[in-house]
Amino acid sequence: MLPPLTPADEKLLLNFADPEAPAAWGQDRSANTLMALLANAEFHGVLPIMLRKLREVGDARLPGDAALRQKLSELRDQATLATGQSMLLQYHGDRIMKALAAKGVPARIVKGPVFARKLYRNSADRPFTDIDILVDPASIGDANQVIAGCGFELASDEAESHELQEFKWLEKENSSLMIELHGNLVHDTGMRRRLSLGFRELRAIDGGETDTPAALLTIAIVHAAGGHKFHRLQLCVDVLQGVRALQAPGAEARLLEAARMTGIELELATVLNVTGRLFGAPRAIELADRIKPDLSIRLARWLITGNTLLRVNSRDKIRSRLRRDAFRWVQRLAKAKPHPA
Repeated sequence: MLPPLTPADEKLLLNFADPEAPAAWGQDRSANTLMALLANAEFHGVLPIMLRKLREVGDARLPGDAALRQKLSELRDQATLATGQSMLLQYHGDRIMKALAAKGVPARIVKGPVFARKLYRNSADRPFTDIDILVDPASIGDANQVIAGCGFELASDEAESHELQEFKWLEKENSSLMIELHGNLVHDTGMRRRLSLGFRELRAIDGGETDTPAALLTIAIVHAAGGHKFHRLQLCVDVLQGVRALQAPGAEARLLEAARMTGIELELATVLNVTGRLFGAPRAIELADRIKPDLSIRLARWLITGNTLLRVNSRDKIRSRLRRDAFRWVQRLAKAKPHPA
């Protein structure tokens, strides 16, 4: 269980988690408070952002506690190793992509390295622990053969992987290097009847380009609410950065059309609403409100609040888990909306 945070400390955690917000650090904060914030930031996947901001604040302004200084040193060393791991993963991802292209298998890398490069000013703010490659379901067999030929071995059950359209591969010489091959970014078969985000859908959203802001934000929303169940803040930070990237004329309209095409109106309305309220981002809330709320959306918004995310591993974790489990059932039971012909 994570160290508890006061409401004021939760606001400070959100400040540290926001890549664009200047650090709101006051010298009156205690070493215990900072230790608790570091533990929460690490759990929520936003520690690299917090460590960068603390460097900007300067160690001289931090409490002169020996245990705190030791912890900071250890975390900074770990962050350096994580950056190196991300670079190594990127190398293998690029190597596999070249091999897929040579075999004529259309594919694209999604999530981690693309988010880091496209959505974050400081790419080290968004380390990643695997490489996600998306292909058309018809190309899964060929893609798996290519990945195996690149020195990786299948680490997931083959039958289950086919059902989920998600194959996990580990490098034979270094099992810390994982490649995930996806035929669809929605793995829950109960939800896939309503929403789908695959290679063809992303290509349609991009409209002849690659990794457009609308496509990246669509992926971030599905990642937060489809692949995971709001289990850490990093998911919403990706969404926050995705909203900020919607700068080009027509980008918002393209996002809303993508939501209709892929069936993620419920997820878009829910994720953008909670992200906007957590980080004080009115544009995210405004975008969420452009989806007409039906009963499922109203229920989803009631279930997924800022506290649901912030207290995933706190004394209120059972309540958070129940709300997130209930949200998954809302997703599975929600009816698909008819799309215009």
